[in-house]
Amino acid sequence: LITLHQRKYDKLCTVKKSMLDKMFPKPGELVPEIRFEGFTDPWEQRKLGEIAEVVGGGTPNTGVESYWDGDIDWYSPAELGVQIYVDCSVRKITKAGYDSCSATMLPANITILFTSRAGIGNTAILRRSACTNQGFQSLVINDSADVYFVYSMTNKIKKFAEQQASGSTFLEISGKGLAAGEFTFPSKDEQIKIGAFFQQLDHLITLHQRKLELLKNVKKSLLDKMFV
Repeated sequence: LITLHQRKYDKLCTVKKSMLDKMFPKPGELVPEIRFEGFTDPWEQRKLGEIAEVVGGGTPNTGVESYWDGDIDWYSPAELGVQIYVDCSVRKITKAGYDSCSATMLPANITILFTSRAGIGNTAILRRSACTNQGFQSLVINDSADVYFVYSMTNKIKKFAEQQASGSTFLEISGKGLAAGEFTFPSKDEQIKIGAFFQQLDHLITLHQRKLELLKNVKKSLLDKMFV
């Protein structure tokens, strides 16, 4: 069973990688290799700042107790891993803590958290309004784009950010630098179709991943209990 789910998981990951290559135009091109029926218009070059507001973060004074352990979610880059969605941060701040620093509340469901330093380009879609520390340049997607479409192209954004990053202590991309990045976008309707396709594919990958982890845990537990 473990081997079967591992194979299914690996196969789905391979399918996703292949479709990301074929459903987005190659560098220098405006038409992808594979498209949904009914879409023929070439994609357009647009700056990231045209389809999203790029928002940084801030940190309250850690020496002031009244700023911490409140009810406002406050993310740090280390919290972002393989999960697609986040809805609860490890640390939380109070209203006083929020007001004391440059953190900005990010709206749920249209924000993609994007780490901007020391591991550039880790992402997650925000499911509940929250703010971040200064290790982020998050993307608040406007009405001209589909959130899951943009999330699906974050590897391209990550590559751009890594190339443009600078700094003597550690590499970092600024909000202005990220907003200036140019990428190809289709119409909103085509974005929605592509976004829904990858959302479903990611859902299947996550299901097999969870099943695989569950079976591995069951095996580990039984190995402990069925041997003296």
